[in-house]
Amino acid sequence: MYEITLNPRDYGIEALVEGMGAESSIFNGDNRKQWANEVGIFVSRLNGLSARAKKLQDLLSGDESIKATPAALKTLKVQMFNINDALNASIDLSEKLESEIAPV
Repeated sequence: MYEITLNPRDYGIEALVEGMGAESSIFNGDNRKQWANEVGIFVSRLNGLSARAKKLQDLLSGDESIKATPAALKTLKVQMFNINDALNASIDLSEKLESEIAPV
């Protein structure tokens, strides 16, 4: 058995859960299956992102010529930094969530 111990205050959403109670209950049924399906969608999207990143890596490390303006290269670099920042934030959040879903 596992327990999910996330505190809404730690995520800045305490107003959304006001009045919902603090009693633990077993998380089963269709709602749990729906959540599992939604996580499956995350997995699929992450796999797609990984495939696109690998494709870009292959292109950049390949021997084929690539033509670009300095502005285009700067834009690509900025967008790569944006993706990296979003990934870092996602990884940090997922590590925090993982630490708050523990076997009991």
